Amino acid sequence: MTNTQSPVIKFDNVSKYYAAGTARVTALAGVHLELTEGDFATIMGPSGGGKTTLLNCIGGLDTPDTGDIFLNDRLISKMSDRELTELRRKEIGFVFQFFNLMPTLTIFENVELPLLLSHSTKSQGNRIDTLLDYVGLIDRAHSFPAELSGGEMQRVAIARALVHQPAIILADEPTGNLDSENGLKILELMKQVCVEFQTTLVVVTHNPQIATYGNRHFEIRDGKLTTQ
Repeated sequence: MTNTQSPVIKFDNVSKYYAAGTARVTALAGVHLELTEGDFATIMGPSGGGKTTLLNCIGGLDTPDTGDIFLNDRLISKMSDRELTELRRKEIGFVFQFFNLMPTLTIFENVELPLLLSHSTKSQGNRIDTLLDYVGLIDRAHSFPAELSGGEMQRVAIARALVHQPAIILADEPTGNLDSENGLKILELMKQVCVEFQTTLVVVTHNPQIATYGNRHFEIRDGKLTTQ
């Protein structure tokens, strides 16, 4: 059966270049990509292959030199910085390798932070408690990041990424700072997020084990994206 869903993420012949001295380095080379609601996409590739640039372009942190990028049928590659900031605050969640939690805030406050930054009316304790319960950390709501393990901190980061109910979550090496057991637990949780929240998830990694998760698999090398 043909999938008639409109893509949540669409790259149309996207290229991105960087200057390295007098040379020009190709980070993305004519990339085409379409992901729909609920897709869990893994993008594997070596360091310098274009993984982070691709993720940054989806999140509006980088602008392509050629081609167009659409999120939910909106052309984001021509948006202003202000429009992109608003888009990220409302529709995109980020999960990083090093967690990026605020050390002076409690776990509850870390999860709440995106709502406060966007002045969201969704800033309600019940929703945050529900998410902390979802990731198995409701009993640590008043703890601080330094009191948690690496796996627990990454679960907080996932709750924080979900708190404003984004259409898209972007994860940059989300298990790279975890041991293999906790890394697998995080991947299982992220897979669960895709199914239960119908969130489109994009994970970039250099780890072949991670690349087997999800329902869409890609490799990027020398800026060229291929389906696996």
